[in-house]
Amino acid sequence: MDDATLQTELERISSIYQQVQAKLGEFVVGNQSLIELIFIALMSKGHILVEGVPGTAKTTLVKAIAHLSGCQFTRIQCAVDTQPADIIGVRIYNPEKRDFELKRGPIFSNILLIDEINRITPKSQGAFIEAMSERQVTIDGITTTLPEPFFVLATQNPYEYEGTFPLIEAQKDRFMFSHVLSHLDSEDELEIVRREHTGKLAWEEYTEHLTPLMNRSTITRTAASISSIRMEEPILRYIRDLVLASRTHGAVQLGVSARASIGLVRSSKAVAALQTRTFVIPDDVKKVVLPVFQHRIALTREEEIGGTTPQQVINDILHTVEVP
Repeated sequence: MDDATLQTELERISSIYQQVQAKLGEFVVGNQSLIELIFIALMSKGHILVEGVPGTAKTTLVKAIAHLSGCQFTRIQCAVDTQPADIIGVRIYNPEKRDFELKRGPIFSNILLIDEINRITPKSQGAFIEAMSERQVTIDGITTTLPEPFFVLATQNPYEYEGTFPLIEAQKDRFMFSHVLSHLDSEDELEIVRREHTGKLAWEEYTEHLTPLMNRSTITRTAASISSIRMEEPILRYIRDLVLASRTHGAVQLGVSARASIGLVRSSKAVAALQTRTFVIPDDVKKVVLPVFQHRIALTREEEIGGTTPQQVINDILHTVEVP
């Protein structure tokens, strides 16, 4: 793709994003950083893990974005007794056809919300791994491709809550981003109260005239355009140095994987696209290091006891690694 064509495509992408922001702002209060991450993930074929207490509009936000994207949306409400077959489906015998046929599970969707993913056991968590990395599922030895695009947003409760199972490392690594969602600040909370008082928080009324701003082909085309954004050798080396620094930091027991490198490349290109820039700069990389790294870094036991957080380690890495 030549520069002129790419520039036109990026202006289109930026315009769509601004329209999405405006439409979401009519109903959703705050959460701008999460909205941006979701849009970046959609454009760069990634998935997002969101940690937060109940009642922070996670489900509402994803449903609204699904409406605007023109894509199929499904939701899985996780519980301790959720089984893999409840997620991916099962092959059942049809006596009329004298053959087994696939009863598809909710994972066969474009936009999938996994609510409270850490309430299911590691066995059931594993049902998502193949789908999120390879965009396919295997049932009774038969592999079936998932629809395109395929985007997962999973929520999890803080681990001090009762009845939670820590996500296995292989599962966490499938998420391009993680995001910690907190309660709204005082002004945004007041805006919620005002909107409820004036009847502006009626979901049915909001969605009644909500026209999709995208469709499945738009999202696929956008991802292809973003892959054409230039990334010079110094930026590639900068990403490598950040990843290696996470593995050698004294507070870290397990650094980030090669998927983090891939995630930084894809998502920093998407950040540049939102700025209608045909090339990546160091600030684009810096913007996404925290959400790409924080769920992948495992601290040493001593550092955890001492109160060190992955966020502190990431900030230290950003300050010590030389910027090109």
